[in-house]
Amino acid sequence: MNDWEDARPARTPGMSAKEEILARVRSALAAPRRDEVTDAADVPRDYQRADDKQEVSTDPAKVRDVLVDRLVDYTAIVHRTTAAQLPAAIAEALGESRTVVVPAGVPQEWTSASSADVTVDDGTATPRELDAIDAVLTGCHTAIALTGTIVLRGDELGGRRAVSLVPDRHVVVVQADQVVLGVPKGIARMNEDPTAAWTMISGPSATSDIELSRVEGVHGPRRLEVVLVEPEPEAPAAEGSAAEESADGSSETSAAVTA
Repeated sequence: MNDWEDARPARTPGMSAKEEILARVRSALAAPRRDEVTDAADVPRDYQRADDKQEVSTDPAKVRDVLVDRLVDYTAIVHRTTAAQLPAAIAEALGESRTVVVPAGVPQEWTSASSADVTVDDGTATPRELDAIDAVLTGCHTAIALTGTIVLRGDELGGRRAVSLVPDRHVVVVQADQVVLGVPKGIARMNEDPTAAWTMISGPSATSDIELSRVEGVHGPRRLEVVLVEPEPEAPAAEGSAAEESADGSSETSAAVTA
């Protein structure tokens, strides 16, 4: 364990200010850092974990709402849809894009409603060639709600890093079961494949110069469009009717009786 002490060299008669300052510097350099970890007992264990109650018990719909809120705050455009309407939502996100590049693992039906010319990336396109393409469409591995971060794995769904960084518009499809609340859970999911190449995206590319003038698209896509695929809404229960279980186990519907 650390035995840190704040003892400082005492100023003695005749010691100049310079000598006192240098003595304090020598004392500080000889002492261990206040936050130095010397053994396992020094590691703080009060940080958020992947299995915290907040992570495992929060309503998934609320977690998705937090993700959308963060993405919008980062000026990303979010399209909330269902699996049945996914191709139409992707076509809307691609907008006026005439050409789009996709990793090899992106399902063909994702682009079935778009009129854009689709190119499947085979890893040979150069950055200059990718720069001539209007948009890229990828899947994702994990979406972290609290930080609004989209995590791509360098596989056949997330694509190589150049594909998601060079084209000016990035459309990424996020499935509901890929959304987690916090960073610890996101890291735990990434740790399932610790040797993979990961790309973490929090909003479209943006930077500011010394006068705080915001510039977008310098280090990546100028536009980030997130297509969030949510569960199909449950059909509302028929008003004025109720299902009753019969004695033989079959289900019967009978009209409600009112007084």
